[in-house]
Amino acid sequence: MLIIGLTGGIGSGKTTVSRYFEKLGVPVIDADQLTRELVTPEQPALKEIVEQLGADLLTADGELDRPQLRKLIFAHPEQRQRLEAILHPRAREAALQQLTALRESTYPPAYVILSVPLLIESGWTDLVHRVLVVDTSLAQQQQRASQRDGLNSAHINSVIRSQIDRDARLAAADDIIHNDTDLPALQAQVTTLHQQYQQLAHPR
Repeated sequence: MLIIGLTGGIGSGKTTVSRYFEKLGVPVIDADQLTRELVTPEQPALKEIVEQLGADLLTADGELDRPQLRKLIFAHPEQRQRLEAILHPRAREAALQQLTALRESTYPPAYVILSVPLLIESGWTDLVHRVLVVDTSLAQQQQRASQRDGLNSAHINSVIRSQIDRDARLAAADDIIHNDTDLPALQAQVTTLHQQYQQLAHPR
């Protein structure tokens, strides 16, 4: 089973690309989704976050206060490292379990997408056969992240600085999707790669 590691900077369009692959019937394992599941109430990871980063990160309902967490790691970048140390090993293990389940299923897929924002930075490249980077300009990143998450430019730039720089990310890529025009063009690139990945998974 071919494993494609999908990555890209904040606001690059990874989620949209993942959805296009899903529409083509390709399983997508999303590290962000795995992380969200890890911090639901009663999960050990949430308990550890509260113990290490503060009880004020919980809402009245006992859920993770994401806006408050964003403020914390923006104001104190060292806290981001503590957060990642809690979440990344657990998310990796959850991803491995899903990959194993797909591989051992009755009809394993030809290939699977493993979407990880920090694929390269976190060392997850050892889990994949190819790295697919969704690339766009810095201006596009800032605009999309602002529209999507309502973040100000200082916060967006802080996230960008915490990620691997664009040139290094592109240098690590086996395949690149250029997300700088419109959605039909983006979808067409996904369709082309889908055909290539099927051929790589099942060479004739």
